[in-house]
Amino acid sequence: MADMGDRAEVDEALGRYAGRGPLAGVRVLELGSFVAAPAATRMLADFGAEVIKVEQPGSGDELRQWGEMIAMREGEVSAWWLSLARNKRLVSLNLRHPKGQELALRLVAASQIVVENFRPGRLDAWNLSYERMREVNPAVVLVRISGYGQTGPSHDRAGYGNVSESMGGLRYVTGFPDRPPVRIGVSLGDMLAAQQAALGAVMALRVAEQVGVGQVVDVAITESVFALTEGMVTEYAHKGVVRERAGNKLLRAAPSNVYRTGDDKWIAIGGNGENVFRRFARAMGMPELATDERFKDNRGRVAHIEELDAIIARWTMSRTLVEAQAALDEAGVPAGPVMSIADIVHDPQFQARGMIARIPDERFPSGEVVMPGIVPTLSETPGALRFAGGEPARDNAAILRDLLNLSDEDLRALADEGVIGPRA
Repeated sequence: MADMGDRAEVDEALGRYAGRGPLAGVRVLELGSFVAAPAATRMLADFGAEVIKVEQPGSGDELRQWGEMIAMREGEVSAWWLSLARNKRLVSLNLRHPKGQELALRLVAASQIVVENFRPGRLDAWNLSYERMREVNPAVVLVRISGYGQTGPSHDRAGYGNVSESMGGLRYVTGFPDRPPVRIGVSLGDMLAAQQAALGAVMALRVAEQVGVGQVVDVAITESVFALTEGMVTEYAHKGVVRERAGNKLLRAAPSNVYRTGDDKWIAIGGNGENVFRRFARAMGMPELATDERFKDNRGRVAHIEELDAIIARWTMSRTLVEAQAALDEAGVPAGPVMSIADIVHDPQFQARGMIARIPDERFPSGEVVMPGIVPTLSETPGALRFAGGEPARDNAAILRDLLNLSDEDLRALADEGVIGPRA
């Protein structure tokens, strides 16, 4: 390890990652579809891993047809697909066919990580169990994402993010008390599971690289959601408290809400720290609130939240969003507008941080495609966006011929048998 005092040696050591990312040299085989597994492998691909995504021959992953469709020079494609499949190499392989299974195992042998999100038991039925994978690659890490995990009485039930968000405790506390539970506006459960899967993959890979033995990373979407529930289990177990829906109120700290402004916009304000609340009171021109018996500490503010929120709402309604934001920024009070995606795209902070990314792509009339940038930002070995999600079987020939040493004749025969897609 280079001494950090010798920057030249450090720069030389880091140089091998230049433009490639910290996961350069790691090959990941994605046997997933829809959201959770593709999202996990996208995170790895963004940081340099070579991700080979396997799709069923034909139309490929159903996600290609989900959500808003974006016009290309020829045809159209899902906006979501372009993002979730970016930076990935794409092959088509019929995993129901014995020859497809054989090819998949050969890809497993050449990979360090495999990620799948089929219903438990599906891969085993296709002769692709973890035991079979370890026979060809003892150090392989298998990341398994499912609704309920690989064990337990519910393990073999079908599971989607919608259901897991409900069963994991999130939907129950989301919404207003006099209305039904509501859905967050994105596939939160799947994305939470994807983050856990990517983290688990990297942790297991570190062990495999050190001791030469792989393992299974078992990610349940329900548990990934459940992990967000703060102290709810302890509150219930020790006090019998069942947290209920409370709308926009944070009933553990106050004030923390969204408030309408005079120009009919919304601003989120977090004035719940003791010093912060004193600054907030002064910014509103009401410093006496900080010594008011009702509001002088957090417990009191929570107990009198209706009164406090009414005071704050009157203040915000007397100002435009820009005026309220300026006053709170000057006072050092955390606050920000409730932003739509249109607001975000044009926001200088998001732009400066590279969160509105543009990838050159001749398939589109504009010559580029816009999508979210990479999170997190690494100072020395950042990720990179190389290309957006491509067409089915785009990389069949390159991978099957160059990586698995199949001949052109082999590829034609496999295509004729329906084992691989027609573009090989």
